[in-house]
Amino acid sequence: MYYICFDCGKKVEDEYTKVKIRCPYCGGKVLYKDRRKTVTVKAR
Repeated sequence: MYYICFDCGKKVEDEYTKVKIRCPYCGGKVLYKDRRKTVTVKAR
């Protein structure tokens, strides 16, 4: 599991966020979980 930094867009590992909630690359405080695209199914 990993998070994505809102400012720089880089992936941040889950192990790093246990210490402090900051991006190690740019220092941004806003991290969000990567969501996979949902599959849309047509109704019959």
